Amino acid sequence: MSKRNNIIYWISTLWLSLGMASTGIVQCMQKESEVTFITGLGYPAYLLIIIGIWKLLGVIVVLAPKLPLMKEWAYAGFFFVMSGALFSHLAVNNGIKEIAPALLLLVLTIASWLFRPANRKLISLKA
Repeated sequence: MSKRNNIIYWISTLWLSLGMASTGIVQCMQKESEVTFITGLGYPAYLLIIIGIWKLLGVIVVLAPKLPLMKEWAYAGFFFVMSGALFSHLAVNNGIKEIAPALLLLVLTIASWLFRPANRKLISLKA
C-alpha cells in the first residue's frame, strides 16, 4: 500500500469513526432534536437506539485490528444506514443542510473501505 493510500485510509476512517460515534451516542441518548428529526422522516423514535448501538459497534470493529469479516459487515451497515438516510431526506424534500451530513458519512464510508490496507481486507489480492 502506498503512503498516499495509507494517509487517505486513516483520515477517512478517523473522520468516519468520529462522525458515526458522535451521532451514535446522540441517537442512543434520544435527544429531543434527534427524535423530532427522525419522526419527521417518518420513522419511529425507537429506531434511534437500534441505529445508535449498531453505529457504535461498527466503529469499534472498523478501528480494531484484524476481524476482516466483521469489518465487511460494519462497512456494509454504515453504507446501508447512510444511503438510507440520504434517500429518506430526498424523499421528504429536505434541503442540503439536512442531506450533507449523511452524504459526507456515505462518502467517508466508501473512501475508508476502498483505501483500507490489505491486512484489514477479507481477501488480500496480490497483483
